[in-house]
Amino acid sequence: MAGFPLAFAQPFLLLGLLSLPVLWWLLRVMPPRPRRVEFPPTRLLFDIAPKEETPSRTPWWLTLLRLAAAALVIMAAAGPIWNPQTGLAGSSAPLVILLDDGWSAAASWDSRIRAADELITNADNNQRGVTLVPLSEPARDITLMPAGTARVALRQLAPKPYSIERVETLPALERFLKATGDAEITWLSDGVDTGRGPEFIEALGKIIGDRSLTLYEGGTAPPLALVAAENAAAKMTVKVLRTGGGVAAGVVRAIDQKGSPIGEASYGFAPGDREAEASFDLPVELRNDISRLEVAGERSAGAVQLLDKRWRRRAIGIVSGSTSDTAQPLLASTFYLTRALAPFADVRLGERGSPQQAITQFLDQKLPMIVLADVGTLSPEIRERIGAWIEQGGVLVRFAGPRLAQADDDLVPVKLRRGGRSLGGSLTWEKPQHLASFAADGPFAGLVVPKDITITRQVLAEPNAALATRSWASLEDGTPLVTGEHRGKGVVSLFHVSADMRWSDLPMSGSFVEMLRRIVDVSGYTSTPGAGVAGEAGIETVAPLRTLDGFGAFGPPPSTAKPLRADFRDRATPDHPPGLYGPADGPLAVNALAAADRIASLDTASLRAQRASYTNAEPRDLRGILLASSLALFLIDAVIVALLGAGIAALLRRRAVPAAMAFALALSTVVATSMATSRPARADTTDEFAIKAVSQTRLAYVVTGNADVDSIVKAGLSGLTLFLAQRTALEAGDPVGIDPARDELAFFPMIYWPVLPGAVKPAQDAINRIDAYMKQGGTVLFDTRDAIEAPPGADGASQTPGMLALRSILSSLDVPELEPVPREHVLTKTFYLLRDFPGRFTSGQTWVETLPREEEDEAASRPARGGDGVSPLIITSNDLAGAWALRPDGQPMLPLTPGEPRQREFAFRAGVNIVMYTLTGNYKADQVHAPALIERLGQ
Repeated sequence: MAGFPLAFAQPFLLLGLLSLPVLWWLLRVMPPRPRRVEFPPTRLLFDIAPKEETPSRTPWWLTLLRLAAAALVIMAAAGPIWNPQTGLAGSSAPLVILLDDGWSAAASWDSRIRAADELITNADNNQRGVTLVPLSEPARDITLMPAGTARVALRQLAPKPYSIERVETLPALERFLKATGDAEITWLSDGVDTGRGPEFIEALGKIIGDRSLTLYEGGTAPPLALVAAENAAAKMTVKVLRTGGGVAAGVVRAIDQKGSPIGEASYGFAPGDREAEASFDLPVELRNDISRLEVAGERSAGAVQLLDKRWRRRAIGIVSGSTSDTAQPLLASTFYLTRALAPFADVRLGERGSPQQAITQFLDQKLPMIVLADVGTLSPEIRERIGAWIEQGGVLVRFAGPRLAQADDDLVPVKLRRGGRSLGGSLTWEKPQHLASFAADGPFAGLVVPKDITITRQVLAEPNAALATRSWASLEDGTPLVTGEHRGKGVVSLFHVSADMRWSDLPMSGSFVEMLRRIVDVSGYTSTPGAGVAGEAGIETVAPLRTLDGFGAFGPPPSTAKPLRADFRDRATPDHPPGLYGPADGPLAVNALAAADRIASLDTASLRAQRASYTNAEPRDLRGILLASSLALFLIDAVIVALLGAGIAALLRRRAVPAAMAFALALSTVVATSMATSRPARADTTDEFAIKAVSQTRLAYVVTGNADVDSIVKAGLSGLTLFLAQRTALEAGDPVGIDPARDELAFFPMIYWPVLPGAVKPAQDAINRIDAYMKQGGTVLFDTRDAIEAPPGADGASQTPGMLALRSILSSLDVPELEPVPREHVLTKTFYLLRDFPGRFTSGQTWVETLPREEEDEAASRPARGGDGVSPLIITSNDLAGAWALRPDGQPMLPLTPGEPRQREFAFRAGVNIVMYTLTGNYKADQVHAPALIERLGQ
């Protein structure tokens, strides 16, 4: 039957269907209708309700059922066959089979082979020669062969893993047809146009001329393909392509190098769309492990996307040593670094906790690259872990700053001079420098040297023989801007300027982005490597390692596969089949389709051809099914007749069947389980502490374990709290004693830490928590309480037992550069105007974070310092808490030395200034509103 996969072995028997009207008439007239006879006594029976009724004639629907059963018997006798073998018969001309055998034919390859085998079988029955023409092999010789030889050659064919160029086969086909003359041509098409499809259709029509052409298309699901995989910041995406209709949704699987599944992503096509997207929302570590994407259930090389190191997105940790800049975060170093690295890396900020905690976290996460922005002192344990991490292949990038300028460690590529070098200030003859050159053998080789970058401050390297070889970028005066060296499998590099705008305008330039990209490219983890990293002197080639066959399975490379360039990014070709090339530890992936390729349906409407479709099953005899169906209909007819004749009803009445069968409905008992879980009866200690700390502004002190010292400190802070309530608007709560290793510190604006001589150094975890507290804007007031014990001499104050214990504590903290409180410091004028900060003693100095000097003060461009201008730590030895301590009757607890008349009053005032300083920051130093206020006063 034309266009329908059904045929009959004895079609003339279908004439029996013409007898169905006669059968209808016979069923309607037999049995004959009953005769009506008048019998008067019958009226006595009219009032009796009949229990059984017999129809006077056969219902029409029962007659139709019997006719259907008879029709099935007639059709079964005709020998129906589903999916009969197709092929040309009754011709002696040779058969030419054109076979699409690219990746797009792989998914339905069995159907094509079966169709070709049927054609060869029919040709064999007619004693005709056969020619097989795979359209992927233009150089193949086209010759006639017996059907048996053609069948063997057909079994040896396999789909190719790349797109075929049908046009290249036409010259050989034209020569064969001219030499052969008459021929019957059959094209087993895959229906996909991967390029030059209209050109092939037009040329094929001209070459065939008046010869017979049969085109096989349809009957199989259209192929699917994957292209344009992208590992973006939040997820990995890949595009799924189709030619038209077909499967509207599916799943894409992600597989690692060992063949283990990593994840799945669904996709769906909108009506009429030929492109969909699948997204993998996975952590970047898992996404970097993906080496293969494939469409589930699709067996073709086009439905596979291989990924190499170019698709890996490198995770980079950024740690800043400066105080959290909440006032102006857009001017912080982390802002510039994040914006520069985000386009090609997954950036993670160590915002919470101390720098050492953030570094430990990143090392535990095995990040391949860490950036330290102005991180100074590190504990020996952290330095040792970072060193081992670098030896194993980690990349450490450091940026200078005030803290690094005062630090001294070996995690830099060159030895540094302490302090910084200022250029262009009022106290220096040197002018700001510009970038001069990039080292030819460094990662920045090939970059254009920008002329608009100005350097105003830098850290200098100690001159030595290795300095020239480790300089990656230099200034006009020859001093290095960026240095670096390889250590083991890793790299250590240093930018001798800060990562923000304080020391240079490098972070604002496009060169900053490209320089960071080049450093990331050293390890080869980015998807878009910059030019010049691998060197441009020669072209590196890589040999095939493993290749895909047409079905998307890995296998050894064929003998025809050739090496390709290491920067190859095009689609696969016969010389370069899809697969992996190069070394096993870092191969290059080649795919059947390039990122910009798209597929479309092949338009064959202009061809003058007979159309046929691929069959999805073997020929099947339907006689058994039809006979079984007719028997079922006859059984249904017998049951209906028995029901209409009341035979079954009489049988049921003989049985003592209960009038109603009770079906117990087992209703699911709804267990009254309380969904709301009860809260613990006892109040959690941590919650009580938090509630107490946040209910009011409170001052805190570190509990030392010495009962006398702790009682004095608590009494001192209580006295200061009372003084604050009497003299200011601040009504603080009672002071709280804390343990830095256990309690949350963020609740308190200031922590008073009395330092005991010979005290055991706190655990590193407590030090890290204190460091994080200071980085996030908190202030710690260290009081050694031993100013009177300082020996004579310039360095006497630093040799006291309390000061030595403090040095032990600060040795593991990233402490900024300190200085005695200058006269213009905001701490001297936050509430009272003070010149010094006395306590029980007056001879000790008070130290705070160093203020920017006039030549480096960026007040014009940056009015707020990190942490709102509050020093993260204050150091004194004047025993402030001893001067503030009061007995319950309001009298001083301890005497003063030397005991000046107003010494205790000034000690309280110093405490007020310190508390107001920690609460209001640089408010008093802010001169932004001064012109407007003066103008208003003038009015």
